[in-house]
Amino acid sequence: WYIKWAASFFILLSAMFRINGPEIDDQTANILDNIFSFIGVTGWMIVGLLWKDRALLLLNGVLMFVLASGILKWLLGN
Repeated sequence: WYIKWAASFFILLSAMFRINGPEIDDQTANILDNIFSFIGVTGWMIVGLLWKDRALLLLNGVLMFVLASGILKWLLGN
């Protein structure tokens, strides 16, 4: 149960960076949003594996790919 709560916390934390972007720095807020979202959906992916829930696996598997590509794009400077 602690994995789903921790994952939910990271997704909520990422939403805070998403809505407060202009108050920080847009680029910094964006990458923090992506990183915390990635951690959150990875947690939910683990929960989906443990529960053998295909909907959670599909949703979070796709989100992990999308967020990872955004993080890699930022790391590579493109």
